Amino acid sequence: MKFDIKEEDLIIKPYKSEGPIYVRQQKGIYQQLRQRIGWILMLVFIAIPFIPYNGQQAVLLDVANQQFRIFNVTLFPQDFTLLAWIFMAGAFALFFITTWLGRVWCGYTCPQTVWMMMFIWVEEKIEGSRNQRIKLDKSSMSKDKLLKKCAKHSVWLLISFLTATSFMAYFVPVSTLYGELITLEWSGIISFWVFLFAICTYGNAGFLREKMCIYMCPYSRFQSVMFDKDTLVVAYDEKRGESRGRRKRKDDPTQLGLGDCVDCNLCVEVCPAGIDIRNGLQYECINCGACIDACDQTMDKFGYDKGLISYTSEHQLEGKKTDKFRLKLVGYGTFTIMIFVVMAIWMALRVPIEASILRDRNTLYRVNYEGLVENTYTFRVTNKTQRTLNYSVTLNNEDIYSLSIPKSISIPAGEMLQFPVTVSADSYDLKRKVTEISFSIYSVSQPDIRIEKESKFYSN
Repeated sequence: MKFDIKEEDLIIKPYKSEGPIYVRQQKGIYQQLRQRIGWILMLVFIAIPFIPYNGQQAVLLDVANQQFRIFNVTLFPQDFTLLAWIFMAGAFALFFITTWLGRVWCGYTCPQTVWMMMFIWVEEKIEGSRNQRIKLDKSSMSKDKLLKKCAKHSVWLLISFLTATSFMAYFVPVSTLYGELITLEWSGIISFWVFLFAICTYGNAGFLREKMCIYMCPYSRFQSVMFDKDTLVVAYDEKRGESRGRRKRKDDPTQLGLGDCVDCNLCVEVCPAGIDIRNGLQYECINCGACIDACDQTMDKFGYDKGLISYTSEHQLEGKKTDKFRLKLVGYGTFTIMIFVVMAIWMALRVPIEASILRDRNTLYRVNYEGLVENTYTFRVTNKTQRTLNYSVTLNNEDIYSLSIPKSISIPAGEMLQFPVTVSADSYDLKRKVTEISFSIYSVSQPDIRIEKESKFYSN
């Protein structure tokens, strides 16, 4: 593995389009794996909003009502510390995978790659093979060319629209989204976001393609920081392949002074990023393995050993062993597991109730007709479960204080109820003018759903 860095490469140049990359279709074990993973991810992406749970949509990110429902858990803005943990877990998991297997995320699971390869597949089915597409683009406009281009872009736009609609189904209930689509009653905000996501999908997967990965995605830029000599990347065995050169199948490369590389250039033609892997490790490489399948196919035809291009490490290319338990890899893995454990503990300790207590700001206290000192509070209780619950409120010192609350405190799922609470006491029983009191708010049917809140009681 070599790094060819020239002085002119260090000069920052303005962006210049290099023209379209015509990707040749390639079959092989890695492409089959990539396609299957891509189809699974797309089906999961489309199917999740349609999964029912307890008579409602299992996954719904209801931004309008500030409620994120994921099966039996409803998250509110107060729970968004979990979002920080999720981002941290995702970051360390990505660091771990990148240190171990390079950019496999980009090659196999990144939405940009999945949709880009799907658009290329549509393009090939309509316009033909790589050579046919090049010939078609170079030819002058004709009826056949116009029909093929219109058909391709129509399918691209249809896929983009379905993608945008599927994405919106995570934020708008499926029944509402598709029901209003059929009756053409979408609101302006839904129409805007569907249109925006559709155009972004159409542009990114249809036109920008590898430029998104090379010029816009920050991951391709900082990934090299996580690489080391034991990271598994797609690499070309220069010692075995050089000197490269064309030959006939029955020729003896040793007599010709050639290596195993037959210089067929297929590794370049099948690369979605348009790079030549034989030039060494490059940040544009997304580790999709297309060049490995192409090279193995060629090696098989010539009767050579496979693996001229393979998933390997720099140490393996040098004849050394790969350290599978190096400190950096173990560290990333440990931090990833720790964060997931913390998230699990947080979820286990999370109480699906939120409450706040506001004192009457107009009067600290008042004396009623019985001579008792009264303090008035306003309770705001949020039911963070997915069903209606009845709640009760108790005081910690009921022998001194008496509590006056509404007879029925019933709160629907995911809603907040505001109600008044009055606490009274005999001033002779109080040792100080200001005392601490504690309220317990809990579900009548599920006492484990409980929260403690403190406030102050003022007397004369």
